[in-house]
Amino acid sequence: MVDFSLSDEERQVRDTVRAFIEREVMPLEPEVLRGERAGRPGVDRSVLRDLQRKARRSGFWGVTTPEEFGGMNLGAVMAAIIAIESGRTFVPFQFGGEADNILYFCDEEQKQRYLIPTIEGERISCFAITEPGAGSDARSIRSSARPDGGDYVINGEKTFITNGNDADFTMVFAVVPDAGVTCFLVDRDMGWKSEPIATMGEWGPAALVFDDVRVPAANVLGEPGKGFDLAMAWIRRGRFMIPARAVGAAERLLQMAIDYANIRYSMGQPIAEYQAIQWQIADSQVEIEAAKWLTLYAAWRVQQGMDGRHASSIAKLNGAVMANNVVDRVLQIHGGMGYTKELPIERWYRELRLLRIYEGTDEIQRRTIARNLLKGHVKLGGIGE
Repeated sequence: MVDFSLSDEERQVRDTVRAFIEREVMPLEPEVLRGERAGRPGVDRSVLRDLQRKARRSGFWGVTTPEEFGGMNLGAVMAAIIAIESGRTFVPFQFGGEADNILYFCDEEQKQRYLIPTIEGERISCFAITEPGAGSDARSIRSSARPDGGDYVINGEKTFITNGNDADFTMVFAVVPDAGVTCFLVDRDMGWKSEPIATMGEWGPAALVFDDVRVPAANVLGEPGKGFDLAMAWIRRGRFMIPARAVGAAERLLQMAIDYANIRYSMGQPIAEYQAIQWQIADSQVEIEAAKWLTLYAAWRVQQGMDGRHASSIAKLNGAVMANNVVDRVLQIHGGMGYTKELPIERWYRELRLLRIYEGTDEIQRRTIARNLLKGHVKLGGIGE
């Protein structure tokens, strides 16, 4: 039987991270809201970098990064726990010391130029595979990389790229004739352009345009034609982190609803006394706990070296839907006040809606789960199957 309890070390790390988030990060939330409502960045990047340095002095740096690169190498479960705690705030703070997992496929020269500077926070990367006509169907990408002497010439457009406006290099996927989808490490100063895409939430993706961008053959990541495998490795590795952050956000929101229900009076008594409110709170708690353990189980499978793809799809689907259910109930409990911009609930509402779309939509997760079952790739069974 699988033991889901946390170790003493994991509880200690969780409590320390929670204290750091509450003490150092949450006080920045009003500034984030003021900035968003004024149409400007809420927290200067230098402030977030200072927080990262403070976290590093406290011992939190590179949670999943191998020790040889200065990380803690605590594993997927600890990474999920920290993501839950970080998800309690909407301040865009990350503890740092991390790099995209596929950058570990860099050769030695590439590691010096891309991997290590990214871990140290000196460089910012972005993962560019989605195109206007190729979202979840990554095999349909049309961006091309034409060999030309010792270089490749890349043409195409990517869209909805996270960090695309800030990155100084990208891991871009393009089709090489007679080879297939290939991943390239492309510095911004090689010629690609980015344009911000306005969205309903704080997330600020970008469109990336490649117009005859010349890239040395030495900048191929991995091997020509092996890009799809790298893309899938990137997508699968972090999928359980999305519901982890959703759990943290939902717990914070539910506590806001509990606090408000106990002080808001209607018809002579706190609304917490009404069954309609109690059921919303109870349902939210049940759904949060279910999502939490599905997420930690998916992370545990990854940490044990087991195939965690099916479990991660289940966790991602469940967690994204759960977070949207919870924030909707919390806004309803707050009534008109929840709909105003005086409280951050409406911001959470917009932000959490994204979870059902990016890194695999609800529909794609359902398709994946169903196909795995129908084709016998996974079997129904007891705990641990």
